[in-house]
Amino acid sequence: MEKKRNSYIPYAGVTVFIWATAVLFTQYAQESFSSQAIGLLRYLSASVVLLVFMAVKRIGPPKLRDVPKFLFSGGVGFAYYVTAFNLAVETLNGATSSVIVQIVPVLTAVLSCLILREKISWKGWLCIAAAFGGILVLTLWNGVFSVKPGVLWMLSAAVALSVYNLTQRMFVRDYTPFQTTAYSILGGTVFLLVFLPRTIREIPGASFVSWASVLYLGILGGALAYVLWTKAFALAERTSDVSNFMFAMPLLTSLIGFAAKGEVPGIETVLGGILILGGMILFQITKEKGGT
Repeated sequence: MEKKRNSYIPYAGVTVFIWATAVLFTQYAQESFSSQAIGLLRYLSASVVLLVFMAVKRIGPPKLRDVPKFLFSGGVGFAYYVTAFNLAVETLNGATSSVIVQIVPVLTAVLSCLILREKISWKGWLCIAAAFGGILVLTLWNGVFSVKPGVLWMLSAAVALSVYNLTQRMFVRDYTPFQTTAYSILGGTVFLLVFLPRTIREIPGASFVSWASVLYLGILGGALAYVLWTKAFALAERTSDVSNFMFAMPLLTSLIGFAAKGEVPGIETVLGGILILGGMILFQITKEKGGT
């Protein structure tokens, strides 16, 4: 029984690691492409991979009555999220962006309580608060947080991703994790096609490294990661069990930056990492004991 309850952990863990590496590859892609072009190429490549797989496995389209649902989840969780994030980073520093995006687990938990009637005890909320405190340590240690116009865009992006998490939790009742992810990505790609003219203009001067990075972001960071993420939601008892793994992303991103670029983690990374991992571990322990 315990093994079944924890079966979502590998899926969520691998997904978060892939997303943490995506930060590095996005930087490589930005050497040749704009943020909007990266978003389109990322999910366009993911859509091609998913369509090929669906053709091989003979996976048909969703039921006609459910098409609007997947257009909604794709539009919110992929197209709008990417667009809002890109607009936000034009005026926000990295620290501010990081702390706002990492409120996704909290927003997801709150939405799950309000809409899905999932319950989280006060112990669970304390664990979430501890992990979020680690995010604050990582990002506010040097007092760099500042309110700018882009904050609203980033907040809306965080809300969009939280809503997407909720839709995936709901859609797996009628579809497999692969189907819900594939249909949503395809729906989001349709909306991202608005950036096609700009992307076409940028393609001729793109370097091999940028192309390889975009393909990595699409195939692993897009198609594979989101399939694993949705699978985790399907196996978990509560939406918050999975979304809490996102608290580990800033720490992983820092470690990857050190390995790839020699960026030495500061004391804030150590202290923040302790709070993040401690909060996640305590959340799992209280969950297993029936405390959340």
